[in-house]
Amino acid sequence: MIKCLPVTRAIPGMWFHRIAGGGGVHPVFVRHSFLLTAREIDALRRGGVAEILIDTEQGLDLIGWPEYVEAEAVEPQAEPDEVEPEPVESADEAGQAEAIDEAEAEAEASAEGEPEPEPEVAEPAPADVEVPAAVAPPRAKPSPRSQRSIDAELVSAQKLCLAGKAKMIELFNEARMGHAVRPEAVEPLVAEISASVTRHPDALISVARLKRHDDYTYLHSVAVCALMIALARRLELSEDEVREAGVGGMLHDIGKAMMPLNVLNKPGALSDDEFRIMKSHPQAGFELLREGGGASSAALEIALHHHEKFDGSGYPHGQSGEGISRLSRMGAVCDVYDAISSNRPYKRAWSPAESVRRMAAWNGHFDTPILNSFIRSVGIYPVGALVKLQSEHLAVVLEQHDETLLTPKVRIFYSARKREPVFLRDLDLAAANCADRIVGIESPEAWGFSALEKLWMPG
Repeated sequence: MIKCLPVTRAIPGMWFHRIAGGGGVHPVFVRHSFLLTAREIDALRRGGVAEILIDTEQGLDLIGWPEYVEAEAVEPQAEPDEVEPEPVESADEAGQAEAIDEAEAEAEASAEGEPEPEPEVAEPAPADVEVPAAVAPPRAKPSPRSQRSIDAELVSAQKLCLAGKAKMIELFNEARMGHAVRPEAVEPLVAEISASVTRHPDALISVARLKRHDDYTYLHSVAVCALMIALARRLELSEDEVREAGVGGMLHDIGKAMMPLNVLNKPGALSDDEFRIMKSHPQAGFELLREGGGASSAALEIALHHHEKFDGSGYPHGQSGEGISRLSRMGAVCDVYDAISSNRPYKRAWSPAESVRRMAAWNGHFDTPILNSFIRSVGIYPVGALVKLQSEHLAVVLEQHDETLLTPKVRIFYSARKREPVFLRDLDLAAANCADRIVGIESPEAWGFSALEKLWMPG
């Protein structure tokens, strides 16, 4: 059997058949086939060869790798064991209404029994895609981007997330020991996050979403910081307000440092009593920042009121409408989005696309214009979203376009019709010669895809 695989997956003992596609030019490798050794594999790599064909009847095989399909051998193949489908019940079908944390508990309570909004878009929406009202028009005044590639920014974002986690652990520990929490401690980090969001708004937000349970409290702060900055820029706030939004987002949950650890770190849904305890964290955060000194009124407001709802049913003060500060209304959106799009031990995350779709259906929870601007900032199809194309391929979103929300760059990796992996192929849906389009949002769990980030994260 002939198989095509990236040269990076080749091992000594495989039988080299020929170079795949239009790879590097090495006549010695083209003239004959042979048993690969480490030396020849290294020569292939140095020669710029991306993919090779191997003959599994004459040499070693790569178990589970698909047979060669002549039509579209383009890029390295994803691990088959990561993409074999096993349709499972969706979260809705399984009746999973457990809260991720106090933010999601309230969000889901708001959503019960409310109908999904009908899409109202200014440009045609793909079939079967539910687009929240007023979010599909082209993006206005996008942030300036540098020439840094999205892959390079993703690598930088990983380092920023580690730095942010370390800083938040430090601040939480200082607060627990009774030391002052000062906003200036996070300002240099917020400036770096702001620069990253300016270069590529998708990168840091997408990386921060991949948090583990033991990272959640700290990386949630980093994610909300990045989301707040992206939203502030989308709303065309001043640079001072953008900075305040970032600092406020980073410190919005600092009050959780004062919560009992057995409640804060509980690996399951909170009881009513535990939920009442957690609802005290906005007031605790406000007190910490006020006593530490140096906190702006904006940072204090965000810490205290990011759980208020537009309809007045939030806490701690039941504020409503524009009686809630604009930055706090922004904080409410960013906080809930990161909560529901992050995995927890007792609740699978909703995909980014599913998260924004559901948030748009929760009447009364958010300021609608701010929510619509937020959806423009993260996109209808955020990086990492699983989508189905008209060609009956499944793909993950790699990068969004400033000009339109409906035609991102995607990476095709699976045939929905044949239910089997295909060779990776990147496709710019906004390209003039592209005939494909997104026809629906898919659930990774329903297809049994447990590690989609390996398809879009570098390294």
